Amino acid sequence: MTKSKIRVMLVDDHAVVRSGLSAFLSIVPDLELIGEAANGDEAIARCGQFKPDVVLMDLMMPGTNGVTATGIIRNKYPSVQVIALTSFQEDDLVQNALQAGAIGYLMKNVSASELATAIRSAHAGKMTLSSEAAEALMHANRQVQEVEGLTEREREVLKLMVEGLNNTEIAERLIVSLSTVKYHISNILSKLNVDNRVAAVALALQKKLV
Repeated sequence: MTKSKIRVMLVDDHAVVRSGLSAFLSIVPDLELIGEAANGDEAIARCGQFKPDVVLMDLMMPGTNGVTATGIIRNKYPSVQVIALTSFQEDDLVQNALQAGAIGYLMKNVSASELATAIRSAHAGKMTLSSEAAEALMHANRQVQEVEGLTEREREVLKLMVEGLNNTEIAERLIVSLSTVKYHISNILSKLNVDNRVAAVALALQKKLV
């Protein structure tokens, strides 16, 4: 049986950007462009119409911006993954996009192969952050110091968080209780001096902690 292609929708207010991304998607065998939108409102409406697997979302658009649109899409269509694809790397923009539910944050100068890999990762529920986004997220979550104090078990849990597993899946993988997983994650956040698991994953990727 032929493996189904990953259905991708483009959201950007610049036609030339959409044209370039469309050309890229047309030559990647396992990706399929199924729709485009020029602003956040169109993106929300067309997610219901086209049912994409992954949305490439520009953030700075007139009308409903990409951050707001991401939050609405993730709320209405939780199976749809959103990758922020932008020219901006301000700390608060990175944090707001990820808090809205984006699973990735990439700069528009990303290479074709990196973008394809990020789309596949998003479809699999795994996060991808550009180095600029990871750094910005660290700034947004206070000055983070290098932490070497994780136990072996906490590193195992952090590695599974990076792989995109939720608490229940981590518990099943490690054959421990859900409360034990929550305890480990609480310790990880405390030791890494971050406020949430998104920031913990970003730090783990940036500092190669796992």
